[in-house]
Amino acid sequence: MAERSFAKEVRDLELGAGEEFRGEGILALTKALLQSGVGYVGGYQGAPISHLMDVLNDAQDTLNKLGVQFSNSASEAAAAASLAASVMYPIRGAVTFKAPVGVNVASDALANLTSGGVTGGALIIIGEDYGEGSSIMQERSHSFAMKSQIWLLDPRPNLESIVKSVEDGFELSEVSNTPVMLEVRIRACHVHGSFIAKDNKPPAFTLQQALQAPVRDTSRIVLPPASYLHEKEKIEQRWPNAVKFIKERKLNEFFDGDLTDLGIIVQGGMYNGVQRALERLGLADVWGKTRVPIYCMNVVYPVVDDEVADFCATKKAVLIVEEGQPEHIEQSIATILRRRDINTKIYGKGVLPMAGEYTADVMLKGVRDFLLGAAPGVLSDQVRAPNQPTISDDPRIKALAGTVPPRPPGFCTGCPERPIFAAMKLVEQELGPHHIAGDIGCHLFACLPPFNLGATTMGYGLGPASNAAFNVKTDKKSIAMIGDGGFWHNGLTTSIGNAVYNKHDSVIVVVDNFYSSATGGQDILSSRADNPERSTQNPITKAVEGVGVKWVRQIDRTYDVGKMRDTLKEALTTDTPGPKVIVASSECMLNKQRRVKPQFNKAVKGGVRMVRERFGVDEDVCTGDHACIRLSGCPSLSVKRTDDPLKDDPVAAIDNTCVGCGNCGEVSEAAVLCPSFYRADIVYNPTGWDRFVAKLRSGVIGFLQRRRARNRIAFA
Repeated sequence: MAERSFAKEVRDLELGAGEEFRGEGILALTKALLQSGVGYVGGYQGAPISHLMDVLNDAQDTLNKLGVQFSNSASEAAAAASLAASVMYPIRGAVTFKAPVGVNVASDALANLTSGGVTGGALIIIGEDYGEGSSIMQERSHSFAMKSQIWLLDPRPNLESIVKSVEDGFELSEVSNTPVMLEVRIRACHVHGSFIAKDNKPPAFTLQQALQAPVRDTSRIVLPPASYLHEKEKIEQRWPNAVKFIKERKLNEFFDGDLTDLGIIVQGGMYNGVQRALERLGLADVWGKTRVPIYCMNVVYPVVDDEVADFCATKKAVLIVEEGQPEHIEQSIATILRRRDINTKIYGKGVLPMAGEYTADVMLKGVRDFLLGAAPGVLSDQVRAPNQPTISDDPRIKALAGTVPPRPPGFCTGCPERPIFAAMKLVEQELGPHHIAGDIGCHLFACLPPFNLGATTMGYGLGPASNAAFNVKTDKKSIAMIGDGGFWHNGLTTSIGNAVYNKHDSVIVVVDNFYSSATGGQDILSSRADNPERSTQNPITKAVEGVGVKWVRQIDRTYDVGKMRDTLKEALTTDTPGPKVIVASSECMLNKQRRVKPQFNKAVKGGVRMVRERFGVDEDVCTGDHACIRLSGCPSLSVKRTDDPLKDDPVAAIDNTCVGCGNCGEVSEAAVLCPSFYRADIVYNPTGWDRFVAKLRSGVIGFLQRRRARNRIAFA
């Protein structure tokens, strides 16, 4: 169950030639694939490209009509390897995943693919996750593209350019026998707009035809001596063919301006930011008409030497807008100009920062500083004045920043992973601290307050593998976390199998929340749901036993903090050799709420008796020490003032966001805290019996309260 459905939007994928397609970038990418005659698509979900996988899943009927094969790949490496179908056969194939981590995972397959080259068009659509909204290490895919000589497209963030880049990408791949990478940033993925659609095309050559008439060409297989020839072929044939196609088809764009002695060279993905900066400086309008000439590189690799030289030849200064480091484009352009004795002055890194996202304020300052250095006379006196205020200087923004405290990422309300770490804290109090390796996924939030557990994270599914060096004899065992998504992505062999093979005396906790939750709630092999398109309900316990783990424990309700604590303690103290694996299972609360809430609301609306559990805190019992909060950290568990004159500290309180998981009460019981938590059942559409019982309870409680009030000792 993905975090949202595109069942309604995918109907527009059926639009034909001449009709207007409206929607966001992800949908435009899907439509472009179908218009291009793609034969197969694979991929692995991950921001900012997850929704492309969700759209393809929801568009299964349309794909089946056209004969397009779609796979939810086990990992980015599996997706990239599927492009092998385009090596021997003229079949267009596409894969998609998050970058740069997905590119790193897929690197072996991609390197081999680009060495042998392709016959059919091969397109790699990557979600470039760089900048302030990223959740991963900051790297660029540009370096990998250069290393393996994969042509890299970076289209302007509008639907027409994105669709054109998909279509051009397939043709460029076929003309140069080289896979093509198309990068889209988060803003491009979700930008809204329109374009004129074309008819969808079934594959010109199908997978069935390939299987019926297999082809074998040893010159495409990466083995000596062919592999030596591949390198020469890249330089002597593929690169010149690619450059020729880029120039003839005008994949890069030139925008004229009257300030002809200045220029800006920009990656396509940065174009909108440059235009906005020029508009704020009074040098462009909202329709994109600019006074400063712009060379927009929708293809950032390979750089087309002639186009760069022609653009710079008449300019005294150019600004190169290239987000991130190293400055690959700037270095290439500097080399081109030097070799051709073109003396245009280059501005780039310096007026613009070497690292970090080029936000609106960063871009404005960089373009302004370029113009102040190269042609200060073009700016108005107001703009030219030093220390120009930016958005972050606005007093309202400053006031907001001073009022709203920083909010670090954390577990959602009711998250079933929270009690696992509460139990781990309780074990730590008894057995002392242990080295804990984290992994990619929601469970990584445990390294932050209130749990402060976890020392490292090395990659998706690599938590237990990152503890491999600690396979030494001692009275302390290492602990490693791994999610069910990471387990099936990479962890079964690289982490669990590795630990079994090396007889690693460690504890591995597999957090099983039934989905690949961190990437949007997609089904995986061990999901409990019925999925007509995929094989699910394959237990993780059977998989780990199958690779040789002897000590395995399954916990089917992680909210049982006492059981979690005792199982962890047993794993850390047992003499059983080899890795100890605990599979801690409970459904992701976000996905559960997405599934259950509509059903619940529909039943209530239909007059069905429904019961919703809520938890609360008895403020008369609460001592105000807040130990429950420190061991839970649930966003719905907060504090409030009390009228009790004998209590100085605020008491615990549960707000209306509570989803009734019961973790707070379980923690209090397991940690032997004050018994201040209570559960209340809210009954919708109550029956006559419900009303009678409620009235009876109210009467009894009222009687006891009145009797207590009469017997209370009072002083005048």
